[in-house]
This record gives sequence, structure tokens and C-alpha cells, in this order.
Amino acid sequence: MKLIWKYAGPYRWFILAVMLVKLTGTMTELMVPYVLEHLLDDVVPASGDAWPVVLWGGVMLFLTFATRFLNMTANRMSVRVARNSTYALRRDLFHTALNLSGRQIDRVGLPSLISRMTSDTYNVQSFVRMIQTMGIRAPIMLLGGIVITLTMDTGLAVILCVTAPIMIALITFISWKGIPLYDKVQQRMDSLVRIMRENITGIRVVKALSKEPYEEKRYGAANAAMARQEVRASVIMSLPGPVVTLFLNLGLILIVVIGARQVDAGVTAPGVILAFLTYFNMILMGVMGLNRIFMMMSKANASAIRIAEIVEMPEDLTPVPEAAAEKPPDDGALIFDRVSFNYDADEGAGLHGQFLGEQRLKSLKDISFSVRRGGSLGIIGATGSGKTSIVNLLMRFYDPQEGRVFVDGKDVRAYDRDSLHRKFGVVFQNDVIFADTIRENVTFGREVTEPMLRQAAKDAMALSFIEGYEDAFDHGADIHGANFSGGQKQRLLIARALAANPEILILDDASSALDYRTDADLRRAIRERHGEATTVVIAQRISSVLALDEILVLHEGEMIGRGTHAELMRTCPEYQDIDIYRTQMSEEVT
Repeated sequence: MKLIWKYAGPYRWFILAVMLVKLTGTMTELMVPYVLEHLLDDVVPASGDAWPVVLWGGVMLFLTFATRFLNMTANRMSVRVARNSTYALRRDLFHTALNLSGRQIDRVGLPSLISRMTSDTYNVQSFVRMIQTMGIRAPIMLLGGIVITLTMDTGLAVILCVTAPIMIALITFISWKGIPLYDKVQQRMDSLVRIMRENITGIRVVKALSKEPYEEKRYGAANAAMARQEVRASVIMSLPGPVVTLFLNLGLILIVVIGARQVDAGVTAPGVILAFLTYFNMILMGVMGLNRIFMMMSKANASAIRIAEIVEMPEDLTPVPEAAAEKPPDDGALIFDRVSFNYDADEGAGLHGQFLGEQRLKSLKDISFSVRRGGSLGIIGATGSGKTSIVNLLMRFYDPQEGRVFVDGKDVRAYDRDSLHRKFGVVFQNDVIFADTIRENVTFGREVTEPMLRQAAKDAMALSFIEGYEDAFDHGADIHGANFSGGQKQRLLIARALAANPEILILDDASSALDYRTDADLRRAIRERHGEATTVVIAQRISSVLALDEILVLHEGEMIGRGTHAELMRTCPEYQDIDIYRTQMSEEVT
């Protein structure tokens, strides 16, 4: 609840106004049965003409319209507060999620982040809206109804005074038991979102392998598990409803039986019994409203705890002042100094998904290299050998467990995030095309002029196919670039990396979908137009790294070879392996 108040707190005076309006509307609603009782028992018997009846009937009509108007006004105002406070909550949650380190994302899990930003924030929004209106109306209906009935007939009101505390205690106890159950529901939601996300992003693979029934079964199992957990929570939280109704109906029967005898004996007027029945229904509405509040509070509390875990998560990759004093071993632009790294090093690291294409549990072991300013480095190795891990450490998505990483003569831990990342132009292994125009996908909100945009597209061998569209750079891209071929997507991503003329260019398996001729033209354009940039190329093809200043060969996180192509052909048997070199070169020849 602390998190909810943090975001709703700035609207405290507006919330107070909502509650005052709702309080007024509830009080006018409570007055209607009282006026009706007065009309039936006092006005009608004592009046000789119709005008007093019409007058008091007009009062009832006025109270009814005033109740509706005030309730509608309060409801509209409460929606405004819930909307604005949840907007701020989602904004901060999204901001925090974008700035989580790679290790924090691994620990939380992408599906969990998605469900926290969707269903959890919705639960909080619903509670903030409800508590402003129902939080006033329900208790006032309950207490006001009891107080007014006490002034009418103390004997009959005792029945309400006995049943109401029992029902409130029951609701409170069951709601307290229900809070942990809704937390488990949200955890099941995380699993469901994970499966949905995997299937939506991999829909083509599922269709290609005709695995729709298999995935439907897997989704069905997760959906059933969530449904069972939700049913369990709902059954427990819905228990107060029928129990409360039973108690109130028993009380209603007692009032009807006792009231009928009192009316027959002339002790109680008929209007009092009619008013009592109406107030009894109002009290029922008040108790059921409290039940709804406690149910929503249970959901919102569980959701708020999950959201707070993210919003209040401290940054773990902030600049380290003492790192500024670290001296690099040489004057290279990019330096790894005896770096060892493991994704799963943190105790309790949770879901082992994927972050920037690198599989979990892989590591780097005592890696050292240096790339001069304007120089080029190729990194080659089998899948899972640690190639992308080097990129993740250079851009400080993670910190290594041992060793140091330097960029432009400065320990990466001494940079703030923005100043470090502005140095890079990067194409990741599993990069993303967003559902926007080609122009926005390439410029990506940066200060890229039209000539820079066109030149980047030309250098990336993308200009020809872009200009083939009638609207050229304003042509829309589908989600994940589904309306582009694999090679077109890679060329757009390379254009994005080149557009801002970066100091450091990293291409992580960025040309795997390009034919050899286009790949060669691309490498030539980068050498000619971006030769001053320090370049790191991660590739599966020997041809992509053949002409670079130096090549690293990785195997299971270890550097097993380092040198030029000619040097590696003499000294590194793995580099000479037929699967890596001879096969590829023969393919190029044919």
C-alpha cells in the first residue's frame, strides 16, 4: 500500500474532494427511505389535501436525482485520479525496466516484467479508483443505515447491530488469507505470458514445424495451472458473499416477522418496516461493497509488492568513482585486461532467458586483448563460445567478476550510461525492427540529418530497396520487421548503427543473412566511409573477418587463437578446421 499512496499522494486534495462528493451523495441516498417513512407515517395520515404529499414526493425526487448526480461526479473524478496516478506509476516502471542491468533482467525475467507492467498496474488502477468511491460509500451505507434505524426502532436495529460485526470480521479474516493467493496468481500469469511471448515471436517456427498442437497443449497446461490458482483464490475471496447474504437474509426474516407482529400490535408504524427493509438492503450493499474492497485490496497489495520490487530496485551499474583512477595497460581504444565473466554468478539468479542473444551459463575465462583507435577486430567461434558476452561487457550491460574493461582509455565503470553508449553503433545478434517507419527505425530519435540518413542507408546497402517503396523512408515496418526479408532487416539494422557516425562500431553476426557479394560490398563501404571508427565484427563466416587487423578465436569462453588470418592459419588448428575455413572458402568459390 505504501507504493500506491506514493503515487496517489500528490492528488490527496483531489481525492478528499472526491470523497466529500461521494459522502454527500451517500448521505442523500440514506435520506430517501427516511423521507419515505415520514411521508407514509406522518404526512399522508395527517394531510387533508395532496400538496404536502406532492411536496414530500418532490423532496424524494430531488434527493434521488442529487444522489445520482453526486455519485456520477465522484466516479468521474475518481477515474481521473486513478488514471493520472497509474500513468505516473507505469512511466516510472517502464523507465526502471529500461535501465535495469542485464543481470537484473535475467533475475526478474522478461515475462514477469511484462505482466507487472500490464495486469499488476491494472489491479492498482482499479483499486485506486474503487477506494475513493466505494471506500466511502460502503462504510457510510453500513454505519449510516444502522444509526438511522436505531433512531426509528431500537429493538429491530439490534438485529443489524448483532449481524454486522460478525460479517465484517468474517470479511476481514478471509481477505487476509486471500492476499498470498493473489500473489501466486500473478506468478502463474508470468509463466503464461512467457509462453505467449515465445509463441508469438516464434510463430513462424511453430508453423514451419507443424507444432501448433504441441504449443497449444503447452499453453493449455500453463493456462489451466493459472486458472486453478485463480479459482482457488476466487473461491476463498468469494466466500464472504454468500455467507453475508445468508446472515442478512436471516436478519431480514427476523425483521419481517418481528415487525409484522409490532405493526399488528400497533407498536410500530408500517412506514418504519418499509424503511427498515430498504435500509437493510442498503446495509447489504455496504457489506458487499466492503467485501469487494477487501478483495480488490488483496489483488492490489500483491500487485503493488511486485511493482515495488522493480520500481525500487537500485541501479547496480552506476558509475564507480574509484574506477576513474584505473590505468589501462596500453593506449588501445578497446581493452580487455584478464577478464573472466559468468552470467550465472549471482546467487539466486532466476529465470535463465536470453538477453541480447547470449545463452545463459556461458562464460569468459581470462580474456585479454587490445584494439587500437581506428583498428578492427574480428571475433569468431562456435555458438555459445562467448562472442556476444564481449559486446555485453564492452557496453557494460554486465560487469565482469574478474578483470577490467576499458573504452577510450577509461574503465567502463567510470562512465555514466549515456556517455558510454553514445560512443557505440551496434547491431546485436537478435536485434529488433520496431513497428514504425524506416526513417524512425534508422534515426531512432537521434539527431540524424537527412543526408546522414541517406548515406547510412547507402553504406549499409539498403538505399536501393528502400527507394523501391513508393514512400521510401516513410514506409512502415511491421512488428519485428515481418514485412522485410532477413537480409533487408539486417541492412536496416546496420544503417541504424552507422547513422550517427559512431566512434566504435560493433557488428554481431550482422551479415549472416546477406549474400557474399552484398556482404563484400558492405565491408568495403564500411572501410571507405567509416574507417576512422574502431570496429569489432563478430561472425560465423571467415570472409567477414578475413581482412581485419586481428582475429580472436573463442572456444567455450576461452581464447584459443589470436592474430591475423595468415597467422591463425599457421598457428591455430581450430581456425583451420574444415568446418570453419575450408568449407566456407570453397562455398565462396562455388
